[in-house]
Amino acid sequence: MKYWSPKSIFFGVIGVVVFLTGCESQEEHLLVSPNTKLTGQLAITESKLQFIVVHDTDTILSSSTIGLELGEIDLTQNVDISEVTYKTYDNTWSTVNGKQPTVKNSYNEYTCKVVSNTNNNVGYDIQFRMYNDGFAFRYQFPKILGDSLTIQQELTKLNIQQEYTYWSYNGERHNLGPISSTEGSREKVKTPMVIKTNTGKYISALEGAIKNTAPISFNVSNKSGVLSINNKPVSVSSGFETSWRTFIIGNKAGSLVSSDLLVNLNEPKKIEDSSWIKPGKALWDWRVWGYTTKDGFVYGGNTVSHKRMIDFASQNNIQYLLIDADWYGSEFNESSDPTTSKSDIDIEECIAYGKKNNVGIILYLNDVGAKTYGLENVIKQFAAWGAVGIKYGFMKGTPKQKVIHTQEVVQLCAKYKLMVNFHDSPVTPSGDYRTWPNLMSKEYGHAQADAKRSYYPETAVNATLINMISGPLDLTNGYFDLNEAHKRDKVFQQLPGTVVAEVAKLIAVHTGWMVLPDSPEAYMAKEDLFYAIRQMPAQFNGFKVLDGEIDEYVSIARKAGENWFVGSLTNREGREINLPLDFLDEGEKYKATLYEDASDSHFLENKESYTISITELTKESNLKIRMAPGGGHVLHLEKIN
Repeated sequence: MKYWSPKSIFFGVIGVVVFLTGCESQEEHLLVSPNTKLTGQLAITESKLQFIVVHDTDTILSSSTIGLELGEIDLTQNVDISEVTYKTYDNTWSTVNGKQPTVKNSYNEYTCKVVSNTNNNVGYDIQFRMYNDGFAFRYQFPKILGDSLTIQQELTKLNIQQEYTYWSYNGERHNLGPISSTEGSREKVKTPMVIKTNTGKYISALEGAIKNTAPISFNVSNKSGVLSINNKPVSVSSGFETSWRTFIIGNKAGSLVSSDLLVNLNEPKKIEDSSWIKPGKALWDWRVWGYTTKDGFVYGGNTVSHKRMIDFASQNNIQYLLIDADWYGSEFNESSDPTTSKSDIDIEECIAYGKKNNVGIILYLNDVGAKTYGLENVIKQFAAWGAVGIKYGFMKGTPKQKVIHTQEVVQLCAKYKLMVNFHDSPVTPSGDYRTWPNLMSKEYGHAQADAKRSYYPETAVNATLINMISGPLDLTNGYFDLNEAHKRDKVFQQLPGTVVAEVAKLIAVHTGWMVLPDSPEAYMAKEDLFYAIRQMPAQFNGFKVLDGEIDEYVSIARKAGENWFVGSLTNREGREINLPLDFLDEGEKYKATLYEDASDSHFLENKESYTISITELTKESNLKIRMAPGGGHVLHLEKIN
């Protein structure tokens, strides 16, 4: 279908283009979102390919360069657009492990054929998708001359119109930022990158549907704030497509986390029968090692400990037990065979005991063991034993090799009906859990006590509003024994925070597997607080960001059938906020259980004090909540029939 554009919008944007470029455009093509509030302009100006974006009345990108260097040919200049085709798409699809049970996917798509004026045999398609809350573009090579050609580099330079502040993912550490765009240049800024302009607009720059290339990163130019895109040189052949360069736009920080744009850029699920994919809560043995109970039992990596945890899980609405590293020997030793188990662990007995008690077993697998003993051979053995999933750790290789190997792991797990979770600097999430919903989560951030370090309360707030934009996270939240946990084998520093905040994190952070890091006895020592976790469903069926500011605080509501949980977190400062309840049903009353920090709670000095109270609330109620320094707040709302 040939390109078409609404005339009134066209001339409005042309005015912006002329104003920004200061010269006549030889050729312009308008790109419009379904609600027409987001508009883009692709133009050939003096043989250069230029791009702008306007959201409502804000210019997001002024005249920007877009394109690749193929071989030695710069396809941002001396080019022409030979054809533009257009289509619109609007449907709703059901998720398996998404934030919401259904997702609306509505966009306008424009495919622009770009050809070199100096060599008519060189070119590609740039495919744009315009959503109401952002846009994305990728490069396609339907047909090339010869067997292959090389993308040397991406020459895209995105000129953000206003000064801005930005943050970004920073591995297993606190996220990078806030940094002003005027502070100077910075290279290889990882995704997701979150930008706040001086007019209060929020933009997230990230990457969708990463399949066959190393993940991209961004450079921020000195003082100008121009974003350029880093990519590794890659050889391409006919039919090749890059990942989507993706930009989500909103008026609040929470709008970026709420967006489904990234996951919508991925293909529909390729698992025909996904009934075996079941999100849930999981006990985790690793951080419990060395915990001594009042009756003298010491937890460790052994079947006796695992059975004790299975018993607790089966009685407390916990669906899984995650058995972590060293169950088949030292995880980094090539002689450790993951198709067997060491002497004090009987994996087959453990899995059988779990089945008897309706608790599934998730098994850890290190990259060394997978590659030494054959990935499919190991996964096939796990499935034959009756495991329900794997946790894959410490993948090695170049960025591109890790992208490809991650896909191999996920697809082989799907073949043998196993769910999978990736840890230890995993490949950047890119919404691919839509295509392969057995991909439950990734440790894309700093999980508490990981990397042998503890994080502080602001990191949890930060990760919820930044890292979670990219997809479901496994950050192993829910410590109850905050005062003594650092004395165990696998907890290396004291844990800052409050116990109410630990419960709030379980609500605020979207994940396929809610991995609980503490011992059964630590949970039962605060049974009235643990009741909130017990009442949480295996999978929430709704997600709404109520309020939040990066680095400061966040409140997120999760639906549980007809009921709701609300988790709120603050940084090191104590805080009072008004909690909006407009998400509740009109005319209905709710029993509200409030789990709150005590008046003297503190993330370092008084971590385990809390109060519980019950009241009645409606949609119209005014609720002010208080959080201690470094603390949190939990609200459980049960509809009164």
